Amino acid sequence: MIDPQSSLSVHPWLMCDTCQELLIKMVPLAKETVESRHGISSIIGTGKCESYLIFSSETSLGDAFRIFLYFMGLAYCFIGLSAITARFFRSMENVVKHSRKVVEIDPYNNTKIVRYEKVWNFTIADISLLAFGTSFPQISLATIDAIRNIGNLYAGGLGPGTLVGSAAFDLFPIHAVCVVVPKAGELKKISDIGVWLVELAWSFWAYIWLYIILEVWTPNVITLWEALLTVLQYGLLLTHAYAQDKRWPYLSLPMERTQRPEEWVPPETAICKQEFQAHENDQRSIVDIFSIHDKDKKVPGHDVGESSCSNFLEEMDENEDHPHVLTMWKQQFLDALSLKTSESKKQYNIYLRLARLCWRLLLAPWRLLFAFVPPYHIAHGWLAFICSLIFISGIAYVVTKLTDLISCVSGINPYVIAFTALASGTSWPDLVASKIAAERQTTADSAIANITCSNSVNIYVGIGVPWLINTAYNFIAYREPLKIKDAAGLSFSLLVFFSTSVACIAVLVFRRLTLGAELGGPRLWAWVTCIFFMLLWLIFVVLSSLKVSDII
Repeated sequence: MIDPQSSLSVHPWLMCDTCQELLIKMVPLAKETVESRHGISSIIGTGKCESYLIFSSETSLGDAFRIFLYFMGLAYCFIGLSAITARFFRSMENVVKHSRKVVEIDPYNNTKIVRYEKVWNFTIADISLLAFGTSFPQISLATIDAIRNIGNLYAGGLGPGTLVGSAAFDLFPIHAVCVVVPKAGELKKISDIGVWLVELAWSFWAYIWLYIILEVWTPNVITLWEALLTVLQYGLLLTHAYAQDKRWPYLSLPMERTQRPEEWVPPETAICKQEFQAHENDQRSIVDIFSIHDKDKKVPGHDVGESSCSNFLEEMDENEDHPHVLTMWKQQFLDALSLKTSESKKQYNIYLRLARLCWRLLLAPWRLLFAFVPPYHIAHGWLAFICSLIFISGIAYVVTKLTDLISCVSGINPYVIAFTALASGTSWPDLVASKIAAERQTTADSAIANITCSNSVNIYVGIGVPWLINTAYNFIAYREPLKIKDAAGLSFSLLVFFSTSVACIAVLVFRRLTLGAELGGPRLWAWVTCIFFMLLWLIFVVLSSLKVSDII
C-alpha cells in the first residue's frame, strides 16, 4: 500500500496495484526533478531555500531581497580581500628582499670582503611567493570547498570553476587593461623571455593535463595518483624555471635576457650617476647598490645642491626593528580608526573629499580587523605574511558560504557564479596590482609575465591540493576514487579556455615581433588589442556557462 505520509495526494482511481506501482516509480522522479532545479542542469531554478547565513529568520525574507543582501555581502568580502591582499604583498616584498651577509677573502690583498646577497632567487620568488600569493584567495577557496565536502564521493564544483574562471580573468581582462595603460607610443616588454616561455609552456600543459585525466585516462573520475602527479608537477615547474634562469645546459632555452629592474637603474630615473674607470695600478673596489625600496639617507658632511650628485649611506642597525615594534603596531590601529589622510587634505573638491570619507568609513571594519596583522618589519615579514594568509582563508570561507546561499536561493548554477562573480572578485586585486605595475615599471614583467605562472599555480596547487585531500580520504575510508559531477562541462571549459588563450598569446607574440613589446604602442592598435582580449573573455564565460547548464 501507499505510505499515508506521502506528500502526493492519492485519487480513488490510483488504488489499484498497477497504479500504485506507477505512483511509487514517479515519487523519486519527482524528487529528482525538484533537485535538478538547483543542480547543474539549469542556469536558474526555483524552489524555497531553507539555508541561512547567520539567523534562521533570513528564510522568511523574500528571495529577491535575500539575493541582494548576499550579493552585497559577497562584494564587501571582495573589498576585504583587496585590503588584506595589499598587506600581504607588502609583507611578501619584505620577505623577498631579505639579504644575508657573505664574507669572502680577496685573493689579491688577502683582506675580508663583506657583501650582501639576496636569499631568494628572483625566478623562484616569482613562481613561489608571488604567484602563490596572487592565487591564494582562489586556492584557499578551493581548499575550503574540498574540506567541506570531505567524505563525499563527488568533488565540489566551486573550487575548480573559480580557478579556471580566475585563470581566464587573469589572462584576458588583465592583459586588456595593461596593454592600454602605457602612454601613447611607449613600449614595455618582458625582460626575460626565456623564463616566460618556460612558464607559458607549463601553463598550457597544465590544462592539457587536466583534460587528459578528466576525459582520457579515467573519465569523470580522479584517482589518488592523478591528484598526486598534478601537485608534483609544480615542483617540476620550479626546477625547470630555475634551470632556465641559471642557463643550465640541456634544460634551458638559449634566449637572450635583458637587464632586470632589480639589477640596474634606468638612466632617466636615476637619482645619482657617477662613472668609474679602472686603471692598471688601481686597487680592487666594490660598489654597493642599495635596494630601490629603502630610504636614501645623506652622508653627514656632504652638501647636496639641486643639480649635484651626492653620496648616500644606508643605515643598518641590527636592533632597529625591536624598540619600535609596539609603537608601529599601535600606529596601525590609530590609522585604522582615522578618517583623515594626507591625500584627503590635499583635495579641495568637497565631493571628492566626501567620497573618500565614505570609502574610509566603509573600509573601517576591515582596517581595524587587519590592524592585528603584525608590522612587516618583524621576522623579515614572515609573521605578517602568515597572518595575512590566515585572514584571507577566513574571508574565503565566508565567500564559499555566501556563494552556496546565492546558488540555493536564486537557483543560479554554482559553476556560473564561479566563472563570473567569484573569479572576478578574487582576481580584482591582481588587476589593480598589474595596472599599477604597467604604469610605474619600465618592463612588463611585474604586470603580465607573472600571469602565466599564476595560472600554472592555479592548476597544480589550486586544483591539485583539494583533489589530493579528497582522493586520499576516499582511498583510505572507502577505497573509492573521487568522482566529478560535471566533468564534461569542466572539460569543455578547459577546451574553450585553451583555444582562446592560444589566440591571446598569439597576439602578444605578434606584438612582440612587430612592435618590439607586449604592452603599449600606437593607441589605435592598443585599443584594438584590448577589445579583442575582452571579446575572448566573453566567449569563454558565455560558452562555459551554457555548457554546464546543458543548453549547448
